Amino acid sequence: MKHNVKITMGILLFFMATTLKIYSQPIQIDVDKPTTKIQPTMWGIFFEDINFAADGGLYAELVKNRSFEFAKPQMGWEVEKTNPDSFHFIITNRGTENPQNPRYASVKLNDNKSSLSLINEGFRGMGVKMSNTYHFSILASLTKGSDIALNVSLLDSNGEDIGSTTVDIQGEEWKKYEVSFVCSKTDPKAKLKLFFEGKGMVSFDMVSLFPNDTWKNRKGGLRADLVQKLADLNPGFFRFPGGCIVEGSDLDNRYQWKKTVGNVEDRTMIVNRWNTQFDHRPAPDYFQSFGLGFYEYFLLSEDIGAEPLPILNCGMACQFNTAEVVPVDELEPYVQDALDLIEFANGSTDTKWGKLRAEMGHPEPFNMKYIGVGNEQWGPQYFERYAIFEKAIMEKYPEISIISTTGPFPDDPFFKYAQDELQKYKAPIVDEHYYRAPQWFFDNATRYDNYDRNSYKIFAGEYAAQSVEVCSPDNTNNWQCALSEAAFMTGLERNADVVYMCSYAPLFAHVEGWQWRPDLIWFDNLNSLATPNYYVQQLFGVNSGTDLLSTKLENKDVIGQEGLFASSVWDADSKEVIIKVVNNNKEAKSTTLVLNSAKRFSSKAEMTVIGSTDLDVVNTLENPKNIVPVTKEIKVSGKQIIIDLDPYSFSVIRVKQK
Repeated sequence: MKHNVKITMGILLFFMATTLKIYSQPIQIDVDKPTTKIQPTMWGIFFEDINFAADGGLYAELVKNRSFEFAKPQMGWEVEKTNPDSFHFIITNRGTENPQNPRYASVKLNDNKSSLSLINEGFRGMGVKMSNTYHFSILASLTKGSDIALNVSLLDSNGEDIGSTTVDIQGEEWKKYEVSFVCSKTDPKAKLKLFFEGKGMVSFDMVSLFPNDTWKNRKGGLRADLVQKLADLNPGFFRFPGGCIVEGSDLDNRYQWKKTVGNVEDRTMIVNRWNTQFDHRPAPDYFQSFGLGFYEYFLLSEDIGAEPLPILNCGMACQFNTAEVVPVDELEPYVQDALDLIEFANGSTDTKWGKLRAEMGHPEPFNMKYIGVGNEQWGPQYFERYAIFEKAIMEKYPEISIISTTGPFPDDPFFKYAQDELQKYKAPIVDEHYYRAPQWFFDNATRYDNYDRNSYKIFAGEYAAQSVEVCSPDNTNNWQCALSEAAFMTGLERNADVVYMCSYAPLFAHVEGWQWRPDLIWFDNLNSLATPNYYVQQLFGVNSGTDLLSTKLENKDVIGQEGLFASSVWDADSKEVIIKVVNNNKEAKSTTLVLNSAKRFSSKAEMTVIGSTDLDVVNTLENPKNIVPVTKEIKVSGKQIIIDLDPYSFSVIRVKQK
């Protein structure tokens, strides 16, 4: 009797345990019948200089307003007036003599007891590290008969000296002086102090301070931790320089690539168009030095293995601002800029722009394959200009693929007008943007399922789920947004025969200097963090595969049935099946992955999961690992894999062929 009770209790406990788990129907993956090739450019990155992404961010320069070219020339600088009668501090504008870099500063000291200190605040402070070497440089000239010493030092947030050196300025000729020193303390809010002492007059420009530990230790280079995060996404392409930066608020303020190459001191600074764009986040100290210019962009694309995708102005300023256009009969300089950029990227060293590329350090071509005409313009005025660009580019460079646009929205009347126009032009690849609520992303996982397969290919050039609403300063990079993007991306991947490129936007944001949110990567002066959205993008990027596989639940694509979204690929290089599954349920689910194949598979698979029952969870600099992917090993039984899907989770399963 007791024996029977034990058996009954065991059956009851087993029944209770199994009924607490919700089971899904099996998901069938046809491994041996790939449906289309996955483009190597499928998952990429979008860069725009918004949120202090370049100066104060990716570009590792620590000095703000280093050449005194801001609208207020002394912005970022503080003059210490210990004895005001003994010195003069002057800003000279030599506009006609040097229009690229017209301003420079001068200090005049009246007697041998005179001194003057200039302090630069950096970009919300300067992030410096103990034991790191810092490279200081300055262009300077002494007037005849002057005898002035320059001491350079880093000050910590308490004003204490944490590293210093001297610069011996000699002669009337403008020369570049370079010295290095080691910092004795880590501080996110350091400042740079220039201490002038002696008698006479010294003039100076291009005051610069760079850490030694830049990406690949390049002199005057990029911030290593931020570049590493880009490389870790395994991007197939790199879009640059934007974004609305391309257009400018007016045409005078548009991005002009030719002003971003050559010697750094000869690049023309302009105000950043996000300077006063939003009343809730004004940034009066936001300018573009173009230290991160088109050469640095091409070099970085090469470094991280991404195809460069430059976007150029098409003779139209931002239509949300001035809607200024250049007349069609005056468009030639804009078109020539596009042709010359292709020459700069790909031309031989015998050409004008190919020679400049070689002089900058890269004689080999960058082999650029794509170019974008306009950012997110709309209406007839865009297409009459696009037609002129297309004709000129195709006549000279027929091998280049041109990216066009449907405007800023995915479903308004201008979008529908653009669709019709682009069919006439037989556009190869078209840029679409989606900034919508998370539910929109879940609902639009089917967006391209019934798309005309004979039409143009899609570049999902900017997308990000908005937790509150577009342009809201209260948007967050929470898990609900990231999960909805994962579901949407399974739909993009499932339609890889028409979707060729995809990128989240914006990419970077300084925690103290942002204008727009959400953003993929956040940083301060010393640290950076990956958002949940970053990890979703990364899991697609490093698991992109080479061939799309049919993935079905009850003979239908997995698009929300039982709260599941899924897509699968075959990776011909690693000989693996890669399955991506989103569980948009508050309960855990168990399902079986069935690999329909004549192949044999390993008895173990790798499963990477990111998820949380708290849909509002975010990562912060204080707690950067609130939600991160976790990888574990799971069993494979022949051609079947039983997996448990956590509530509100995104899982990637990799199974190797034997």
